[in-house]
Amino acid sequence: MTPRRTIAHEVSAEGIALHVGTAVRLTLSPAAAGSGVVFRRNDLGGAEVAARYDAVTQTNLGTMIAAGEAQVGVIEHLMAAAAGAEIDDLVVSLDGPEPPILDGDALSYLALFDQAGTVEQPMARSAIQVLRAVEVSHQEARAALLPAPTLSFEMEIEFRSAAIGRQCFGFAFSPAAFRREIAPARTFGDVGELETLKKMNRGRGASLANTLAIEGDRVLNAALMRFPDEFVRHKLLDAIGDMALAGAPLLARFEGVRSGHALNNALLRKLFSEPANYRILTAG
Repeated sequence: MTPRRTIAHEVSAEGIALHVGTAVRLTLSPAAAGSGVVFRRNDLGGAEVAARYDAVTQTNLGTMIAAGEAQVGVIEHLMAAAAGAEIDDLVVSLDGPEPPILDGDALSYLALFDQAGTVEQPMARSAIQVLRAVEVSHQEARAALLPAPTLSFEMEIEFRSAAIGRQCFGFAFSPAAFRREIAPARTFGDVGELETLKKMNRGRGASLANTLAIEGDRVLNAALMRFPDEFVRHKLLDAIGDMALAGAPLLARFEGVRSGHALNNALLRKLFSEPANYRILTAG
């Protein structure tokens, strides 16, 4: 097994939170070997929440984790970036309820990790080997983890809007492939739903600078698009972030059809519900 990794130096950024729409300061700090990724709410006296699938309490328009009264929402983009950079141990400090949305992608977080640098830890990485196929579904959506020697992802989506339609994308996971094929993909949303969301105190930080805006059959800010199939790539970005909550890298093939945060979390809960489904691989 390769050594665990953390960042070499503390790094900070400020930006607008996607849902609450307020400014948030984010600080990424090195963490002790074996501690995993931990979110710290500085505005709540330093309360901490471990970034794990079993800490997920809400999956509507983003993945939220909680411990007691401390909650942190929309963690999937940052978690995807941490997985893409192969960072195992990290402290994420916030003075608000969400990380800043930045550019609505994972590339913005990768830039922070690049700025911080990485160092190897005095502990070997573990991996979670999927031994039996696990699948969850809801109506026309499904998600599955299949036994495989290495990690790979495949996603299929379909939307009524001709701006999206049916899109499929798959790739074999590696830091280079993630950075090139997935990390730049921005989040997206329907303009017609935005006012309703704002009345629910959601989506207040969404803008034409950080979110691909769908209106009918067109993308209002199409000049921001980095891929012709950016929508399915972003859905894969979300899935990578959600799978990173397993607590260690997976050795499996992820397959999703219209899968979102709720199914992704249900998939991990089903995987870990039966010890025969998986095996923890460690050095030695």
